[in-house]
Formats: sequence, structure tokens, C-alpha cells
Amino acid sequence: MYKIKVNDTYDFDLSAANDSLQLNGEAIPVDVRELKDGHIHFLYRNKSYNAEVVSENHDDKTSVIKINGKLYEVAIEDQFDSLLKAMGMGAGSGKGAAEVKAPMPGLVLSINVTEGQEVQKGDNLLVLEAMKMENMLKSSTDGTVKKIHIVKGDKVEKNQVLIEFVS
Repeated sequence: MYKIKVNDTYDFDLSAANDSLQLNGEAIPVDVRELKDGHIHFLYRNKSYNAEVVSENHDDKTSVIKINGKLYEVAIEDQFDSLLKAMGMGAGSGKGAAEVKAPMPGLVLSINVTEGQEVQKGDNLLVLEAMKMENMLKSSTDGTVKKIHIVKGDKVEKNQVLIEFVS
């Protein structure tokens, strides 16, 4: 299942099944043909459309797509993006995450950062033990640690704010 936003105006839920698309619960027959040079032709409700991807930004999962000469900015979110967002670890469009939340209940084994410390995307922030497994929580963005709300040995609940970043 994908969540798609077009021009910051239209929101759709999209999934593929048996040669058709499910668009907001409505089954839509699909006839798509790939043409050369990344161009695509498709039929939708008996109308013909030509499409091409003009640009892509893989970091924020957006694309600019030209359909029959008109440009559309499209943002796509899959089930993993939804899960990360629910855990407080979603990637923002150019903005850093404001806080890191516990993705599950657990025990804080170690904290690898201090307040005021600058971190880079991918830096190790803390280790959370859950279901007898150690989970390394990493920074989803570059930023500065504003406040650490936990200490080593704390038991935390799902979605509890662990670390807050400077906005």
C-alpha cells in the first residue's frame, strides 16, 4: 500500500493487485506500456496519457512527473515510511526530525550522545533492549541534541520521547 500526494493537494491510497490498481478502494484496470527513454503510455478511464519522470529526489521520496505536458509534484510514502513516521523517526522534507521516540517498549542499555552534541544522519544515539534483542537507534537527520529525556537503565514505553533535537 502506498500513500501518494500530488501537488500537495490530492491524497490517494494505491496498491497493485491482479493487473489492476486499487485507488482509494476503487479497482482501476491498468494498461501501461513503457516507451523508450523513460516515457510511459497508459490508459485511464478510456483516455490516453503520456508520462515521463522529469526529476526525482530519493531523500524525500518526491518526483516531478510530466503527464500530457503538465507537471505534477508527487510524494510517495510506503508502509515502511508510515512505520518510521509512527515511531517518530520519519524523514522530513529537508527538515530534521524534532525528536526520537521509542519504537517499542524496552530498557535503555546505553546512551551514546550528550545534550548539545551535534550528530550526523546515521550516528548511533542509544541502545534499547526489547524482547531480549539490542536495538541501536540512529539519527535520521543531521542536528544538535537539545534534551535527553532518559537515562541508562530506564524502562520506556512505545512512542515515549527519548531525545529531542534543536528545531
